[in-house]
Amino acid sequence: MSFIRLVLFGFLALSVIYVSLSVYFRSVRRENLEEDWAENHPDGGDPSERSDYIERGMGEYAGSIRKRLVLLVYIVPIAAIAVIQYLTN
Repeated sequence: MSFIRLVLFGFLALSVIYVSLSVYFRSVRRENLEEDWAENHPDGGDPSERSDYIERGMGEYAGSIRKRLVLLVYIVPIAAIAVIQYLTN
């Protein structure tokens, strides 16, 4: 029973960490895109072009490797627990 509780609470904790990191990385990427636009268009540019530029950048980010690396939030701890369990038994 305690193992099931460990798995359940561990999964919930890792999910909270995953969502938090995903939101943080997306906000950092959006901020970088907004700064790039501001550097390239000192006068502000067309607002609709700006939003299209940012949305295209966020679309490219959705398939990037950085977002996939967040999945390591799940893989590394589970692998570490499995190795520790194997070595102690």
